[in-house]
Formats: sequence, C-alpha cells, structure tokens
Amino acid sequence: MKLLRKELTLSLSILTPLFLLFTLMAFIPGYPILVGAFFVCFGIFHSFQSARESEDILYSALLPIAKRDVVTAKFTVTVFFQLAALCLFAVFTVLRMTALADVKPYTQNVMMNANIAFLGYVLLVFAAFNVIFVRGFFKTAYYFGKPFVSFIVAAFIIIGIAETVHHFPTLKYLNDLTASSAAKQIPLLLISAAVYAICTYLSLKSSQKRFEMIDL
Repeated sequence: MKLLRKELTLSLSILTPLFLLFTLMAFIPGYPILVGAFFVCFGIFHSFQSARESEDILYSALLPIAKRDVVTAKFTVTVFFQLAALCLFAVFTVLRMTALADVKPYTQNVMMNANIAFLGYVLLVFAAFNVIFVRGFFKTAYYFGKPFVSFIVAAFIIIGIAETVHHFPTLKYLNDLTASSAAKQIPLLLISAAVYAICTYLSLKSSQKRFEMIDL
C-alpha cells in the first residue's frame, strides 16, 4: 500500500491523469475516436518517462521490498488509469447511444461510433500497451523508445482495423447503435476483456522475471 502511495504521489506524472480528458474524443463525429485510447496510454507513458529520468526505479528497488513488487506497483497504477479511462469511455458511450443517438452529426457519421464494440477495441489497445510497452520497458527498466514506437505501430493497426471492418456489409452491426446490434457486439467486448486480462497478467509475470534479472 505504501509503495502504491509512493507511485501515485511521487512517481506519477501530472500528464497521466490529465490525459484522461482525451476520453472526451468519444464525442467527436467524423473522427477515429479510438485514438483517444492511444492518448490515454500516452499519458501513462509519461509516468514511465518521469520515473526513468528521476531514477525512481532504482530508488524503489533499493527499498526493503521484493523487486517484483516494484513491477507490480507500476502495473497496478497502469491498470488503474486504463480502467478509469474505460469507465469514462463507457459513460460517454451510453450518452451517445441514448440521449445523443439522433443527433445529426452522429447519424451521418461514417467513422466508428461510440458503442459496445468500441469499448472492446479500447481494451485491445490497452492490452497492446501492457504487452508491448510496459513489458518491453522492464526488459531494461531504462530504455523505452523502441517499445513505445512498437506500441504506436500496433495501436494504429488496431485502430485501422476497427475503422475498416464495420464497412463490410456482414459486419455493419459493429457500428450500429440499435439495441439489437448492441447485443451482437457484447461477445466482442467480452472477448476483448478476456484478452486484456490475460495479456496484462502474462505481461506482469514476464516483467517481474525480467526485472529480477536486471543488475541495476
């Protein structure tokens, strides 16, 4: 608990919570709103950057705790902000699917709508961040350029696929806002949630092993 308090009060970059505002991109019509999930991860990235520049990782490792606890704390904070962002995306999605469903810019929107499927894609972007960037960071606990660039590529591949598939006639329901289509989108959300949970857990375990092998 004390380590988590240290993460949230000393290690956390102000940009990490500030970048949660990018969840408001869910309201932008005619725009790839899934980019908002990328910016949430970009905000979390700044905390890792700040930790490196301030030698926070070395400081944490010198505390009378197991090295794997340092990794667990970083993952816990990462998941906390990802789930916070998901909750905000969910609230904004409900608004778009109900109160704003008949607003003209949304009814004529050719890009991805904020719906159940969108929330599933958000989780896939977060899963990619945890697997590629966070796990990659703990390979050295110092260098993060290559892992973050790799995440950028993966994130925009996911965004590109998400913006493309709903244009296929058989998959048009993925961009629909009706109740019947929402029911069809639930399996995608559940699968994405499972992928996120599994990827995050495996990344945590892999990162712990990597970090324990590093001679700081």
